[in-house]
Amino acid sequence: MQRKVAVITGSSSGIGAATAKLFAANGFDVVVNYSRDPAPAEEVARACREHGGRALVAKANVALDADCRALAAAVENEFGRADALVNNAGTTKFVPPADLEGLSGQDFHDIYAVNVVGAFQMVRALAPLMKKHPVAAIVNVSSVAAVMGNGSSIAYMASKGALNAMTVGLARSLAPAIRVNAVGPGMVETPWMQKGLGADLEARRQSYRAVTPLQATIEPDDVAQACYFLCTGARKTTGEFMLVDSGYARLPALGR
Repeated sequence: MQRKVAVITGSSSGIGAATAKLFAANGFDVVVNYSRDPAPAEEVARACREHGGRALVAKANVALDADCRALAAAVENEFGRADALVNNAGTTKFVPPADLEGLSGQDFHDIYAVNVVGAFQMVRALAPLMKKHPVAAIVNVSSVAAVMGNGSSIAYMASKGALNAMTVGLARSLAPAIRVNAVGPGMVETPWMQKGLGADLEARRQSYRAVTPLQATIEPDDVAQACYFLCTGARKTTGEFMLVDSGYARLPALGR
């Protein structure tokens, strides 16, 4: 039997790497995508291959439509199918929300180019291949910032809100052949977050834990599990936004 194939963008570290490894551990061949440094992506692919399947390492900047279409062509050439797409590639600029002068119009364009346009371009490029295999699924990695109005920057929050709206539109337009959902992680323990927050990391970490009912930040594996479930187990779910945030958005801790 031909193995199913999962394409995970931005999968050389963090959430994307954890997601690629989880799909591989569950019998999928995987596509590990990176945009700059191939070494971490190759290491993720090596770990994926330990589960007995294939792993294609593919360079692509999802903000460029030509790169997205080239990636889709490489997937078709290597595997002949694509059953799952996880749009994890993302970018931001760390600017306190109150600092309106800290963001330029170009910052918005740069962030939207990856977080929104890039996700759309990957869906458009892979949809014809995915439609050839029933029960295909797409998951867009959004953020709790889309519903809470806080996060790394106003531009980032806005981009994730747009991604959520696009998720619903794509769920309608691609049904019934392809299901489309989104996950909204809270504060995730990734090198990306650690680098962005710098000296403020520990204070932000403790603050997050103090106001969440589960008293915990999020690990990349937590988000990977949600992505895998939405791709493989939620057969009657589409157009939804699943929070993975220790209850941060819906169940704020009162009086703690």
